[in-house]
Amino acid sequence: MATFLYKLGRAAFRRRRLVALLWVALLAVAGIGAATAPTATSSSFSIPGTEAQRAFDLLEERFPGAGADGATARVVFKAPDGQKVTDAGHKAVVEETVAALKAGSDQIVSVADPYTSGAVSQDGSTAYVSVSYKVNGMELTDATRDALEGAGHAAQGKGLTVELGGDALQTMPETGAGEIVGVVIAGIVLVVTFGSLVAAGLPLLTALIGVGVGVSSITALASVLDLGSTTSTLAMMIGLAVGIDYALFIVSRYRAERADGRSQEEAAGRATGTAGSAVVFAGLTVVIALVGLAVVNIPMLTKMGFAAAGTVVIAVLIALTLIPALLGFAGDKVLGRKQRKAPAGETAKTAKEEKPNAGTRWARFVIRRPVLVLVLGVLGLGAIAVPAASLEMGLPDDGVKPVSTSERRAYDLLSDGFGPGFNGPLLVVVDGDKATADRTVSTIKKLDGWAAVTPATPNKAGDAAMITVIPKDRPSSAATENLVHDIRGATGDDVLVTGATAMNIDFSQKMNDALVPYLALVVGLAFVLLTLVFRSVLVPLKAALGFLLSVVAALGAVVAVFQWGWLGSLFGVEQTGPIMSMMPIFMVGVVFGLAMDYEVFLVTRMREAYVHGERPGEAIVTGFRHSARVVTAAAVIMIAVFSGFIGMSDQMIKMIGFGLAVAVLFDAFVVRMAIVPAVLALLGHKAWWLPKWLDRALPDVDVEGEKLTAHEEPAPAPELVKV
Repeated sequence: MATFLYKLGRAAFRRRRLVALLWVALLAVAGIGAATAPTATSSSFSIPGTEAQRAFDLLEERFPGAGADGATARVVFKAPDGQKVTDAGHKAVVEETVAALKAGSDQIVSVADPYTSGAVSQDGSTAYVSVSYKVNGMELTDATRDALEGAGHAAQGKGLTVELGGDALQTMPETGAGEIVGVVIAGIVLVVTFGSLVAAGLPLLTALIGVGVGVSSITALASVLDLGSTTSTLAMMIGLAVGIDYALFIVSRYRAERADGRSQEEAAGRATGTAGSAVVFAGLTVVIALVGLAVVNIPMLTKMGFAAAGTVVIAVLIALTLIPALLGFAGDKVLGRKQRKAPAGETAKTAKEEKPNAGTRWARFVIRRPVLVLVLGVLGLGAIAVPAASLEMGLPDDGVKPVSTSERRAYDLLSDGFGPGFNGPLLVVVDGDKATADRTVSTIKKLDGWAAVTPATPNKAGDAAMITVIPKDRPSSAATENLVHDIRGATGDDVLVTGATAMNIDFSQKMNDALVPYLALVVGLAFVLLTLVFRSVLVPLKAALGFLLSVVAALGAVVAVFQWGWLGSLFGVEQTGPIMSMMPIFMVGVVFGLAMDYEVFLVTRMREAYVHGERPGEAIVTGFRHSARVVTAAAVIMIAVFSGFIGMSDQMIKMIGFGLAVAVLFDAFVVRMAIVPAVLALLGHKAWWLPKWLDRALPDVDVEGEKLTAHEEPAPAPELVKV
């Protein structure tokens, strides 16, 4: 591995113009493809194998053209205090709106007049118009969405408060300035780390190129592959973070090789062969974690994982080819000012004489007091993980959106006028005749937790019927979930419960069921991969256990902020509620891959020192002396990038950004920087133990670069390095 990457790095360095031209051409092709591709109007959401999905399939079969799984919208009207929406003037405004909505789009299935459908509150203060569409929210055309918003705006200012809600308003999440701030912080950290603007600029430039290629490719293929808006957001989030990190490690190793007196081309080759090997295996762990999301068997999540994994692959390829090429263009401008002025080889000679850096001092402290550091680290993360025991999962609805949005205000108006359950009606589908449907209505009315049950609506053939059930409580509440389970338990196999609320419940259950198999798959494959890299059994085991500790602590922090509301205002959380149901499995996937990045980069340098004859304690100090500064910078950059997404308006993206940022904080600075060296210090030589039979069976990937000595150029005679 190291030898191949060494040759690849030197080849890219020598043919830097060709390599740079190829990447620029690839970026241009992807950009043109994204610009000319048809607009992605489809983003279907299905959950195979669930009752809610079977109900939707039955509705499509028995109620053709009804748009059972289509988008819905509600235009909510609220009369001023002391007045009613049934007053003549207000009624005229509502009916004008109904007429405008019916004429607004050919994607509409039906528009329900509130005065004939019973959608007026008991006190007459509130009414709503229900709009049903043939297609889902992401398939609606801009003209259809504009017609909906136009009808609502036209009714405003005529004596009524008018707000719009429903998934028909689903759009691309608004992007704030947070991502830009994250990149700026990353630039500052790189400048401080390297002491060179050129060295700081290379990781940023290559990461942006990688993200540009990845996201543009996703955009170009979105219509063909049915990719949703969240897919490109996730790919950008992951691609930007790992792209900067991977480039950072290779540039840092290049500077170290130049400090040892090697020529520019030799240094580029050795940096690619050693740090590049770590990049490959770190990237593989991320790809395994993301592609493994397919185990959940939810098409949307699978596509998100594959798209993000593709962006990670691009980041690895750029680090192995474009970085050496750009190092050829930059020359010694990537070195710090002192290193450029020092005679070649002198920096290496005086490295041991200069005072220990912060990484060295910290490693020596941990080696002296490993038990204290280990206990404090485990107890600290354990305390933060406590809220995770109260984890409640669901999918966010309009009730968690900022009060500045029309969707949130419409949600609140409906809750106040009709009860919170009106924001999440249940759709019961009966596969049978009218008598079966009537019995089902009677059975449901004997249960607790419902506010209203409509009469059964049969289809034309009379072999199926629909029943609408309004829960008493809000859609994401435990009481509503219990009602869904009660209906399913009290009725037979010919009665199915669906609707957005039931779909969310089934989605959460499917995620719960998939968590253990997914965790076993990802951790198992990564364990094999890390055993191959470190040629040890205990080091990969320690890495996996440390990851589990950091991810549970991160989940505890997410629960404390988004479910309990602790420090919620600081992060823009206006309404607490259940944690997004995909959050645990998503964090396991993404954070595991990222956590293994730091494990690989930090511990491979220790392994390298140990293989070359240093004692276990000395190897730990050596690894920290060379890698702690860079790993710290990489973690700060990744935290900054993820934190940038906390400022987005979409609650799901906000939660993901916060969870990933906190997880990286815990894993990099507590687990990898404290718990890992403490455990290695306690284990001593046993840390690198590997059964002889397994040692013979495993291929030698040579991550440490021992075989590179055969390709090493003779050290040049000391001379002044040109500024």
